[in-house]
Amino acid sequence: MSKQGVTPGIDSCRTLIEGCPPIAEHRIPADTAAALAPAFKALGDPVRLQLMSMIATAPQGEICVCELTPAFRLSGPTISHHLKTLRETGLVEAERRGTWVYYRACPGLLSQLATLLTVETPAPA
Repeated sequence: MSKQGVTPGIDSCRTLIEGCPPIAEHRIPADTAAALAPAFKALGDPVRLQLMSMIATAPQGEICVCELTPAFRLSGPTISHHLKTLRETGLVEAERRGTWVYYRACPGLLSQLATLLTVETPAPA
C-alpha cells in the first residue's frame, strides 16, 4: 500500500455541492456538473465500484486494505491506485494505523450522488 496521501486523523470527507436537487427536478449548472463528475467517473470503473461497495458495507464502518486486496485478481499497486482514485475524489477517507491503511466511506458525498440521481416514479392513475 502506498504511503502517499494517507494522513492519520484527517477527515477528507466533504460535501461538494450544498443543496443539489435531483436532476429530474432541475438542470445541473456547469460548475456543479464539473464538481461531481470526477466522483461519478471514479465509480464508473468496475473494480472501484466493487471496492466502494466493500468499503461502504464493512461491518465496523471501515475496512483494512489487507481485506480488500485478496478479493481481486490484481496486484497490490493496482488496488492502491484504485483506492487512491476513490480517496482523491472524496468518496472514501483513509487512516494509516501502523503498517495498514483503513478505509471508510464518505456518506455525505455518496448521499449527494444518490440524491442527484433520484427520479420519482409517478403514482398510478
